[in-house]
Amino acid sequence: MSLVTNIGPKPNLIAETPEACRRIKLQQPILTNADLQKIRTIGDSNFKNKTLPLLFRVAEGPDGLGVAVEKLCQQASQAIQDGEKFLILSDRGVNEEWAPIPSLLGIAAVHHHLVRQETRTEVGLILETGEPRDVHQFACLIGYGAGAVNPYLVFETLVDMERDGYLPEGLDASTAEGKFIKAVNKGLLKIFSKMGISTVQSYCGAQIFEALGLNHELIDRYFTGTSSRIEGIGIREIGEETLRRHNQAYKPVPLRQLDFGGEVHYRIQSEHHNWNPEVIYKLQHSTRNNDVKTYDEYSTLVNEESKRRSTLRGMFDFKFASQPLPLDEVEPAKEIVKRFTTGAMSFGAISKEAHETLALAMNRLGAKSNTGEGGEDPERFGQLPNGDSKNSYIKQVASGRFGVTAHYLVNARELQIKMAQGAKPGEGGQLPGHKVDEIIAKLRYSTPGVGLISPPPHHDIYSIEDLAQLIFDLKNSNTQAAVSVKLVAEIGVGTVAAGVSKAHADKVLISGDSGGTGASPLSSIKYAGIPWEIGLAETHQTLVLNDLRGRIRVETDGQMKTGRDVVIATLLGAEEFGFSTAPLIVEGCIMMRKCHLNTCPVGVATQDPELRKRFNGQPDHVVNYFFFVAEEARRLMAQLGFRTVNEMIGRVDKLKVQKAVDHWKAKGVDLSPLLVKPDVSSDIATYCVQEQDHGLATILDNQLVKLCQPAIEKGESVSLDLPIRNVNRTTGTVLSSHIARKYGLEGLPADTVRINFKGSAGQSFGAFLSPGITLRLEGESNDYLGKGLSGGKIIVVPPEGVTFNPEETILIGNTSLYGATGGEGYFYGTAGERFAVRNSGAHAVIEGTGDHGCEYMTGGVIVVLGKTGRNFAAGMSGGDAYVLNEDGKFELRCNLGMVELESVVLPEDKATLRTLLESHVKYTGSRKAKEVLENWEAKLSKFVKVMPIDYKRVLQERRAATAKKHARREKEMAGRG
Repeated sequence: MSLVTNIGPKPNLIAETPEACRRIKLQQPILTNADLQKIRTIGDSNFKNKTLPLLFRVAEGPDGLGVAVEKLCQQASQAIQDGEKFLILSDRGVNEEWAPIPSLLGIAAVHHHLVRQETRTEVGLILETGEPRDVHQFACLIGYGAGAVNPYLVFETLVDMERDGYLPEGLDASTAEGKFIKAVNKGLLKIFSKMGISTVQSYCGAQIFEALGLNHELIDRYFTGTSSRIEGIGIREIGEETLRRHNQAYKPVPLRQLDFGGEVHYRIQSEHHNWNPEVIYKLQHSTRNNDVKTYDEYSTLVNEESKRRSTLRGMFDFKFASQPLPLDEVEPAKEIVKRFTTGAMSFGAISKEAHETLALAMNRLGAKSNTGEGGEDPERFGQLPNGDSKNSYIKQVASGRFGVTAHYLVNARELQIKMAQGAKPGEGGQLPGHKVDEIIAKLRYSTPGVGLISPPPHHDIYSIEDLAQLIFDLKNSNTQAAVSVKLVAEIGVGTVAAGVSKAHADKVLISGDSGGTGASPLSSIKYAGIPWEIGLAETHQTLVLNDLRGRIRVETDGQMKTGRDVVIATLLGAEEFGFSTAPLIVEGCIMMRKCHLNTCPVGVATQDPELRKRFNGQPDHVVNYFFFVAEEARRLMAQLGFRTVNEMIGRVDKLKVQKAVDHWKAKGVDLSPLLVKPDVSSDIATYCVQEQDHGLATILDNQLVKLCQPAIEKGESVSLDLPIRNVNRTTGTVLSSHIARKYGLEGLPADTVRINFKGSAGQSFGAFLSPGITLRLEGESNDYLGKGLSGGKIIVVPPEGVTFNPEETILIGNTSLYGATGGEGYFYGTAGERFAVRNSGAHAVIEGTGDHGCEYMTGGVIVVLGKTGRNFAAGMSGGDAYVLNEDGKFELRCNLGMVELESVVLPEDKATLRTLLESHVKYTGSRKAKEVLENWEAKLSKFVKVMPIDYKRVLQERRAATAKKHARREKEMAGRG
């Protein structure tokens, strides 16, 4: 990825002329005050620049903003006619008479005006503004056309802080300036990566955003092409809000008090938080004492909090029936609670105690808790003596998630594909190194102390077809479990959900923009996704209109708190409901927002042993909470006239929008698109009434399971020779599930089941292969070979008598060994792209790889006997890779962001490499491996060891600790002697 950008006029890209070079190259898009001054003082006429004021007169009132923006656009056009090559939009000069034009409005207006005038490529746009402070604001400014941004007020504030002694000792303003720019740049790269964009030049002007609360006149004129579905304020309201802030700054007062902020952390008399101390106290008090009266007080607070216009559902009212039903005719709470789930919070993000308490509570309810993406201790899979279970029956997956083994998969009732990452869309479920202790590292197949980054879904899911394959893989891995797909509410989510239904998922989860617990960085709490109310309504409407709703369940989550929330979600189209933050608060969370620091004072979101002792949550408290929610929902159902939840699904005709006359900014909001009831015939289902057909009746594994009964039932050896075709997908996975279910994580002894295939294997050959199974393929394999390899062995060799060179021929497809946790692989040929991504335990030898090999790898050993593609080892944080670097150019193809290259000199490295090569020769007859072994000393110097930097540091620390412990023991023994 790159932040390098060129700003200025963009002449004909095809013609090679001197004019094409008359641009300013920046290493990154954030300009210091000195940088901007340099640009202003360039003497060359090819770099003429003009500063345009981003200001409007206070005396002209709110309507003056629109007039000023139009004038700004005309000034920009005139400047281009006058030969200016750079326009600097500046809000310097704010005083009592002049207020700033909001910088995003200014840059977007000028950008789109010049696009309409067909002159945008003739000039570079630079922003000089005091407004932007956080990463999202910079991303918006760049996304709407700014080539570079100078946040002058930030830098002037740092100078002030140095002068007044507010900076830490030893830190001056200049250094602080560099740190601020570095932090913003890292944040920008993360935002770009979420969208699959690799350069700032591609992001500039791309406007990959959805607006909330802006009306279409404003959008069409100034943010052309941006989606805004619920209308809202216009430019006059923006002018009014700007002037209110301006007036607050300049009106005479005896003592001016700056706003404390409080967008992230709760502050008294500052930004409103729905989870505030009073709400938290009421919830905890009610659930710990099983006090319905206090819960009702909590519910009233929350539901009235909604009327502050802090949520879209707060603007809805119910159309109650004229004759309410008797409460005893409404579906009982013990059935309703079975529709509840707890969110995907991993053990690692939250403590062992917090995670297991949720699982115990949900299992008592007959509901489901979610593992999150951190794997799960196999000890939790069994039943406790009292009949309780700590097993989280929703197990999160996306082939490359942490700790996903065949044993993990067969102990689920629902397998959730995590298309939307972390608390927010695209936010990787990363875990900082200080939270990765010995136990978490063991469960995640990684190294203690080394931070973990979860790969984005696009590594193995490029299309609905790829998603369908993963759904099929998971259904093979556990035929008794449902498969769900987690999406995030955003524009177009209904279309994606329709694809998910066609791909045969059993459930789709529409996750909202609110929430986020455990390890989420603070920068991820805001600005990602949209309210679930919009995404859920779009999803339900789309599925019904396409007659797909009847074959898929729909769940939603995102700050669900009360029975009222559940009922509104049901009326908008959901039949299951996810809760995350609320159950954590029931367990004791007090919303300190310290989750990512490992310093949670109540033992909920920490791995610190001393802090964990403070955890005092109980499963009964969580059970009490969910029954309170269900009973509140029942009371509302009775008033609405519904006996069952199924009757209520999608009945938007029972909702109405409140008159938003009590807030000047809410008047323009239009929620009618959410309340559209699809006009379909009565035989079209509006909730899930049928099971998906996963196509398991005709798979090859049905034959394998029958033929391998001696191994499955008695552990006896089985050897088979069978043909295979590329229509035989996910071969070996159902067989693996039978072995994992009976023999657990350890599986069977090596080579108990040996199956020799001839032909062309379909996708996901050997996916989630259990220990004890060896699959040998003479032929070739499609993509995803060995996905999630769980201890089995896969060997692939070319057919006998081939005339091509196997060392130079692709033998296995893309994304092979993705998310492997153990086992072996020997491949006499080369692999496609993304080989061994997120490998955390498999040992494999390959003759060569395509691009992006060993990305995000956290464990295991990979040997490459030929060339690799580019970007090898990007994000690699653990494990070892040995590459035969005969052309001496591997360094150019390796991503050195997290790794360094070493010679193979340590005895243990030599032994590991030699053992793998000997196995490779034994299983495949590789000529290259033979050549290396026959010329061992000469060839050894050509090998490069790829070593993750953090992994190396931790290994050195552990060796030093072991040596120190050994020396101390010897000293003690000598003293005794």
